[in-house]
Amino acid sequence: MEGHRASRESIRETVRGCAELGVGFLTLYTFSAENWSRPEAEVRALMVLIEYALREDSTDMHAMNIRVRLLGDRGPLPQPLKDEIDRVEGLTGENTGLTLQLAINYGGRQEILQAAFALAREAAAGRVSVEELDESHFTRHLYRPDAPDPDLLIRTGGDFRVSNYLLWEIAYTEICVTPVMWPDFRLAHLYEAVVDYQGRERRFGGVKNAVQ
Repeated sequence: MEGHRASRESIRETVRGCAELGVGFLTLYTFSAENWSRPEAEVRALMVLIEYALREDSTDMHAMNIRVRLLGDRGPLPQPLKDEIDRVEGLTGENTGLTLQLAINYGGRQEILQAAFALAREAAAGRVSVEELDESHFTRHLYRPDAPDPDLLIRTGGDFRVSNYLLWEIAYTEICVTPVMWPDFRLAHLYEAVVDYQGRERRFGGVKNAVQ
């Protein structure tokens, strides 16, 4: 739990840095759908810590014109946390700066499954024909269909895996892996990742334009 508590400063610096850089969307993997399998005492403490952090930091984020919202399935979350999420989303909902998405009870496969179920129900009801189904129809049923696909995924701790994170959305996302553990991640590490990203050539499956 000390590592989780120490991560609050990592969150503050990352959010502040992204807001100052003019980033449009920042999504933080806060609590995955698989994290429920952790010890019950740790899960309870995490829920309380997330609720406390939202309550303590929401005023500052609102003052920074940051819009905060949940990404994930809120159903199984404790009621006090759901209430706090509702309050913060209401407080910051009209802000026009950085959109901060907190992925809580989120899983990429789960998101894809619920979108597939919703699309199947829509087709079964005759509201859309199977022949006209495409990516745009599917994307409309994701948790946050208005969010753009991520440009950059920063993976801390030196891990070379995506851990069921935004599986549909990161098809062409650039990935930066840093050995720095998340509780130690600071503004300088964010800048390093952004500079590294700026040096990438993004082709989205195409080829580089020939020099004339």
